[in-house]
Amino acid sequence: MKQRKGYDVTSVDKNGGDTKSLEMDDLGPGRKIQMRDDDKVELKRNVTLVNGVAIIVGSIIGSGIFLTPTGVYVYAQDAYGAIAVWTLCGVFSLIGALCFAELGTCITRSGGDYAYILEAFGSIPAFLCLWVTVLVIRPTTATVVALTFAEYAIKPFFPNCDPPPYSRELLAAGCLCLLTAVNCLSVKVTMKIQDIFTLAKLLALGLIILVDSINLSNNVFSTPFDFKGKEYNYMDLSLSVYNGLFAYAGWNYLNMVTQELQDPYKNLPRAIWIGLPLVTGIYVLANIAYFIVLTPQEMIQSPAVAVSFGEHTFRKIHVEWIIPIFVAMSTFGGVNGTLFTSARLFFAGADDGQIPQIFSCIHPKYFTPIPALLFQCVIAVLLLAVGSIYALINYVSFVLWVSTGVAVAALLVLRRSKPNIPRPIKVSLILPYVYIICTMFIIACSVVADPTSTMYGTLITLTGIPAYFLLQWGSKVTPTGAKQFTVFLQKFMNVVPQEKEETLL
Repeated sequence: MKQRKGYDVTSVDKNGGDTKSLEMDDLGPGRKIQMRDDDKVELKRNVTLVNGVAIIVGSIIGSGIFLTPTGVYVYAQDAYGAIAVWTLCGVFSLIGALCFAELGTCITRSGGDYAYILEAFGSIPAFLCLWVTVLVIRPTTATVVALTFAEYAIKPFFPNCDPPPYSRELLAAGCLCLLTAVNCLSVKVTMKIQDIFTLAKLLALGLIILVDSINLSNNVFSTPFDFKGKEYNYMDLSLSVYNGLFAYAGWNYLNMVTQELQDPYKNLPRAIWIGLPLVTGIYVLANIAYFIVLTPQEMIQSPAVAVSFGEHTFRKIHVEWIIPIFVAMSTFGGVNGTLFTSARLFFAGADDGQIPQIFSCIHPKYFTPIPALLFQCVIAVLLLAVGSIYALINYVSFVLWVSTGVAVAALLVLRRSKPNIPRPIKVSLILPYVYIICTMFIIACSVVADPTSTMYGTLITLTGIPAYFLLQWGSKVTPTGAKQFTVFLQKFMNVVPQEKEETLL
């Protein structure tokens, strides 16, 4: 058995024979964990194909499809143009996901963008991606989605008045803490929650599409589908695409947990081919339903298109509350998917020594990265008190496109630098080139449209450079107090480092 620093480990023979105790120097005797000889402390492959599809669909379908159709239409100003944008965004996301399928099956470790940038471009670019993602992007995403959940969960109880002060924040904090606890205790239960709430999202959107079909069959709708607004230019179109892509965010989340996916060579591409076309089809049909039921003015003025749709179609039977409930369920599942995948990014960075090693520890019984889960939960809850959280997301949103674009570029670099590693999936080189060119266009448009946010986002990213060298220096000259603190945290959370394995095939 491989020795794990910081613990006494009692090894139990599989057939019920004698046990043996391995004492670790840092903690001294008395701290024991019973383990089987053949039971490594590592992340287990508990994520099935169905779970993988649920992660993709559940991570993509959050609050976006219920809220962002307004932004897509405002810039497109044409129903057919908006539908084309939703289709184009789905195809673009599928291209990126297929490129990630090749990367995820030749680098079968968790970490997604970070892991691929590390292999192709080295530690500093990978750390900058990790720095912004784990400290800003993922926690703020979890916080915003949790706040959206709380807002819609409370709405049916206070239909004609504002809810009590801080009730939304408290409910969002409860959502984050509850799902973090579930993620800490069981991967299988976490995946069950993801499956159930992904089904709820599909039912919500299916209900919208069904009502639309009934309206069409009865020739009942508010406005003809061929309405047009002002002429739009290429900048307007790019901003429309930018809004549409926000609703597709999360297509690469399954790559964050490749190490826990059963048979990733087969199930990763299968989950992509099932999940992305499914989401694209549902998004297109849902938007057609919105356009048929709502007037152009209602589309532009509505803060939540799905809620306006529900008020139009369900008010007569007094169940207009059903859409807010479905939105709440959708966002609840979105928080779960974000927490699950984000913790694996923390874990991957710490496993490489990029961030403190405590985040690479997992529980020897539950096989979950408890320190990473708890850390991101603390940050997400603290962000509930930050009034400018949405501005913070705007500052670093372009970094998401930079990181995914660089990750896809890693595919091209690895083709040349490591041509002999096994590639169970090998996509046409046309796909990464198309994705990189389109990503560069999106980044350029965001710089032109909002240069201030781009500047702040760049500055936040560059703060990672001194942090990188500070952490690297600290890992080589680690004070005794820091070691003792790490050991204390291991004992407090009952976690140990994962057994290392070679992950680049």
